[in-house]
Amino acid sequence: MTDPISRRGFLGAASAAGFFTGSGTIRTGIIGCGGRGEAAAINAIKAGPDVRIVALADLLRDRAEEVRSKLRSLHPEQVDIPNDRIFAGFDAWRKVIEASDVVLIANAARFHPMHLMGAIQAGKHAFLEKPHAIDPAGLKVLRAACELAKQKRLSVVSGLQSRYHPGYRETMARVHAGAIGDIVAIQETWLRPPYVLRQRRPGQPELSFQGSNQYHFNWLSGDDVPQTLIHNLDRSSWALGEAQPLSCYGMGGRSTLHGEIYGNVFDHHSVVYQFPRGVRVYAYCRTIDDCYNENSSLILGAKGRCDLLNLRIEGETNWQHESDRSKNPAYDLEQAALFEAIRQSKPLNNGEYMVRSSQIVVMGQMSCYTGQRYTWEAIEGSDYAYPPAGEITDATEPPVRPGPDGVYPVFRPGVTRLDERYAPLAR
Repeated sequence: MTDPISRRGFLGAASAAGFFTGSGTIRTGIIGCGGRGEAAAINAIKAGPDVRIVALADLLRDRAEEVRSKLRSLHPEQVDIPNDRIFAGFDAWRKVIEASDVVLIANAARFHPMHLMGAIQAGKHAFLEKPHAIDPAGLKVLRAACELAKQKRLSVVSGLQSRYHPGYRETMARVHAGAIGDIVAIQETWLRPPYVLRQRRPGQPELSFQGSNQYHFNWLSGDDVPQTLIHNLDRSSWALGEAQPLSCYGMGGRSTLHGEIYGNVFDHHSVVYQFPRGVRVYAYCRTIDDCYNENSSLILGAKGRCDLLNLRIEGETNWQHESDRSKNPAYDLEQAALFEAIRQSKPLNNGEYMVRSSQIVVMGQMSCYTGQRYTWEAIEGSDYAYPPAGEITDATEPPVRPGPDGVYPVFRPGVTRLDERYAPLAR
């Protein structure tokens, strides 16, 4: 990854290259108009006055119209979205790709691999929000799309924004240089309330409701290990020299959350990963109200420990980064890096860690669902995909429906078998 540079620096370089003459705008489209899609559009706009948001897509048209209004109110000179470039429905993504030079993909994670592949096949640069895939079949498409981007000299930038955070990068460099000695274990924690709950609209069809409330249906979001812990587990892999785990086992379930709005996801997970050299990574997430909350990445070494998110090292070496931890410039910097790469015709491809970290979380989530222990090779050898198969349309039958009590059934560890080709590690 090229180093992020200052806003002034890359704007100056782009201006010198003639991009701001009135004809060098970078037409940018957004697929997914939830909170992350809207924020990514704002981050992209900050990447330079040549960026124009020209198309929006969402399952629901009124959400896209709301985002257009917000963007226009903030940056009217960089928003050019007439009514005929607002698209709605399950096929809206294709139309955004057609209208754009760069596509920011931030919709339901089930569609991320397919939509990235569509953008690359069409010759468009792309930003892909996490999680980049939610099942083994999606991982294969993701890997192929990133390889195709290399062949076509197109940029693919990941929403794993920790990689672009200057404070994390400096702290991690000190860990790699031996400030805490050999890493012996890592604890990754993200405990928080439920995320983005959307009530069913009057008369809303079942498939549309699930799509609009996508974070709470596993066939759309992948559940909370891919959705939330992917940031943490990407940092673990980074700390361990871009390592991949040998195996993992996990546990999880639904203990507290009940009712239609919570869909069929779990409300707590824990996964233990076995990495090379005997290093274990302990990963925890929970989404329940009125509980203790924490987001942390704690790297434990033979000579000390690193509290990465607080930019602090303690032990034989004591060091504190001067940055304010509450300010995270990485969301802006990842977009700055993408658009700088486009302006300079120097493709940027984050595919290697995108695929690795996605496979780490898919592996952990499947272990939590089934109660089985899985190897890295078992995940790579599987073609499992969450149903329904094929492209989703308004006529698609939802893969899960609520029971008579209005509650959706959830997976049962020890009973659920998602794919027999997920061969457990021999006991």
